[in-house]
This record gives sequence, structure tokens and C-alpha cells, in this order.
Amino acid sequence: MRLRRARPGEPSAPPRSTRSRMIIAALAGAASVFSFAPFGWWPLQLLTLAILFYQVMRAQSVKAGALVGWAFGFGWCLAGVHWLTIAISRFGGLPLPLAWVAIALLAVYMGGHCAAAMGLAGWLRQKWALPLPAANLLVFPALWAASEWSRGWLFTGFPWASSGYAHNVSPLAGYAPVLGVFGIGWLVAMSAGALLLLMHRTRWIALGLIAAIWIGGFALQYIEWTHPVGRPLSVRLIQGNIPLSRKFDPNQLPATLNHYQQAVLAAPADLIAIPETGIPLFPQQLPPGYLDAYGSFARKTGSAIVLGMPMADSPTRYANAIMGLAPALGKPYRYDKHHLVPFGEFIPPGFRWFTDMMSIPLGDQTRGPALQPAFPVKDQRVLPNICYENNFGEEIAAQLNNGAHATVLLNVSELAWYGESVAIPQHLQISQMRTLETGRPMLMATNSGATVVIDGRGVVQASLPWYQPGVLAASVQGMTGTTPYIGLQNRLILALAAVAIGAAWLWSRRRAAAAA
Repeated sequence: MRLRRARPGEPSAPPRSTRSRMIIAALAGAASVFSFAPFGWWPLQLLTLAILFYQVMRAQSVKAGALVGWAFGFGWCLAGVHWLTIAISRFGGLPLPLAWVAIALLAVYMGGHCAAAMGLAGWLRQKWALPLPAANLLVFPALWAASEWSRGWLFTGFPWASSGYAHNVSPLAGYAPVLGVFGIGWLVAMSAGALLLLMHRTRWIALGLIAAIWIGGFALQYIEWTHPVGRPLSVRLIQGNIPLSRKFDPNQLPATLNHYQQAVLAAPADLIAIPETGIPLFPQQLPPGYLDAYGSFARKTGSAIVLGMPMADSPTRYANAIMGLAPALGKPYRYDKHHLVPFGEFIPPGFRWFTDMMSIPLGDQTRGPALQPAFPVKDQRVLPNICYENNFGEEIAAQLNNGAHATVLLNVSELAWYGESVAIPQHLQISQMRTLETGRPMLMATNSGATVVIDGRGVVQASLPWYQPGVLAASVQGMTGTTPYIGLQNRLILALAAVAIGAAWLWSRRRAAAAA
């Protein structure tokens, strides 16, 4: 059926209601989950963001635009991290309906960041009387990037499913060493805004901008920001696949301890690593001579060993930690997790009633220092991070920029909390982004997957099948040098976003002066 324009005097079609726009935005936000791993439909993200910007621009007021933005952020979060219900209900003991309520409340909060960005974008467009190109190419992308950055640090941050992660395999990956994941999100949003101009008189400018952004990303992939240093390390990464129901069962602890000890001592390597809390006891609780066996093996074979285990400094102070044993060290190396998971590893003020409803072990931990030294292994320096910390690229870059001088990154994780869900491929995608930002390879030693070796260009070089025990024997080449992102972290993208807003203001002033 062909639509026709209303004739003069005929009533025009009523504008779409705010509720309808919110539903469209929520569905678009939820659909964006398919742009991330394991689906990898990254072009879909440009379409979903274009839908968001269009619905906000067509909203009847600034408030309506903010509500549309909130709906989009709500759908984005609910679909992107729905797997958290597994940890809360199956392993935390909270009834499933309450687990979904908890995740919905998280999505309500996360949607607030998008609501603030879209509400402000609508207000600026109205106040400055911005033309469509200025709003689409400058204001909306800048505030979208700012909203993703803000949710990455406010209240300790939750940057999971930031839009840039979907592009670790797209041409935009070339921008990661310069702008980081939030910068890629800004460029995606700018491309989405340009798509909306293809029916505008500035269509050729929009096409040129899209081409420049994507060709630029492709070209940047050929720049070698870092270079090899030293000799490759032989590594053995142990994936225990110990069920959580068994891992913390006192009757099963001897079997768990024996499993990892046998796997570690089976063969030497330059570096041997087990997952986060692979040893679920404090050193003081271990059987006599248990740790001594690892130390003796390290000295005898020249192997460096990384043990994921909690460390207690007092009856009330304990940390999610890594113990490193190496022949060249006079005492064990120690790394304490710095960025803790809210509700799972620390209790936010006023929420003890909520954590008391669950039965999560080791749930009130002590933070480690923000800057910690790397673990020396032969002529390489290995910088660890533990599970959730992998989400915070700026913190890893800050350590590299402030004396860590690491040549290899190491992530140890326990992702069995999230069952057989999209959490594992999403976490792997996050790790690949960290390697792109820093130009360093990353080793991942996990309980149930993904246990992999990723090179400094974000490519998986070796991996184990998920959800089954195994040992990954591989080698990794350390890299040195610096990327722009290591030096500037997120300051560059924030500066660019501020420049974009300033340019939009200047555009409006000149337009107003020309009309006067």
C-alpha cells in the first residue's frame, strides 16, 4: 500500500506517543545484545543507536526524550547482563523471581545514564536551535560516549556491554589503542547519527564521514604500537571445571586441592596458572606442606606458579588474591584484587540486608592497592588482574603507565557463577579489547572457560573447550612499548566529547548570527 501526504485541510496523523517511543527504544536496546559475542552482529549496533537518536529527536519534549533514552538503556542492560540472575538465584540462594527483580532494578539504574545523556541532548538541541547535522554528528555521539564513561566509574562502575566491545573484530578495532573502548563507542554513535542524515540534504557529507571513520579504523590496524621483547614464555593454564557446589563443600575440598596440585606438578613451564580462588582456602587453612610442594617444584624446575586463592591478614580482613611462586623471588609474590564486585565481593552501604538474603562465600573483602607491581617471570613481567577487574581498561592502562612495565597481562577468573550463558564469550571479548588497547598479550586462566592465549592484536592464539577440565599448553610473546591509550587513558575521548559539544555551540552561534 502506498502512503500519501495529507492534503491541505485534512487532519495530519497524530504524533507517536511517548509510551510507543519508549517501547520501540527498549526493544532496540535489548536487540543490541546480538551485536556482542557470541553472536557478533556488530552492524546491528549502528541501527539500534540510530533508532534511539531518531526516537529522541521526534519526542515531544525534553522529558519525553529522557524517558526514551531511559527505556533504551533499560533494555540494553536487561538483555546484556540477564545472566546475573544465575549467580544470584542458582548459587546465591535468592528465589528466581527476586533475582529478576534485582536485575531489573540494576537496569533501571543503568538506564538512568542514557536518560541523562538523551535528555541533555534534547535540551541542548532545543536551547541552541541546533540543525540536524549538529545534533546527529556532535551532540548525540558525544553525550552517548559520556554516558558510557559515567556508568563505567560512578558508584564503582559497571561498564559491562559498553558499545565499543562489539567492535573488537570490526574495522573500528584500529581505534582501540588510541581512544579505548569508550572512544570506539563514540565513533559508532557518530556513524549512527550520520546514517540518519542519508535522507537529508547533507547526505554526501554524512557518507564521507562514515567512510572516513571506518577506513581510518582499518588503516590504524596496520600501526605497530608495541614490539616484541625478550624470549617467549612457555605457559600452562589449568581449567579445573570444578562445580561451585563442590568447590566450597568442605567434604570435597581435599579432592579440589589434589586436582590442582596434580595438574600444576604434572609438567614444568615458564609460567603455570590456576583460576581465581582455584584454591578456596586461606593459606593458614591448607594442609601442612601443601604450599611447600608448589614452592619445591618451582625451585626444582625453574617454573613460576600463579595460585588463585584468598589471603587473610587478620580474622576480619581478607582479599581475593593471587600468590606467585618463582625461583628468583625471595618471598612469594602477592596481588590483591582492587576493583571488587558490588554485592558479590563488597557490601555497598545500606545493602547488607540484601546480601544477607544470599549465601555467597567470601563476600565482604578488602580492596588491594590501585597500583601493584608486575610478577617477574624470566625476562617478562606479568601484570595480573582478577575476573571483574578486566572490565576497567583505564585502571589496567594506569598500572602500565605508572611503573608496572608489564609485557604480558594475566586474567584469572571464576565464571562458573554464570553457568552456560553468554557471560563467558562476553568476558573473552572484553579481554580482547584490553589487548587491543594496550598492545599486550593476555593469558586467561579460568575454571570453566574461556581459558585462552590472546596476542597483542586481540587474536585468540590457543584455547581450551569450555565446561570441561583441561590444561592449555602454549607460548606467549611479551610486548613492550606504549599506545596512546596507555598514556592518556580516557582523558582523550572526554576531551574530544567536550570539543564536540563546544563545536555544536559555536555552530549554533554562527547560525544565529547569520540569521540576524
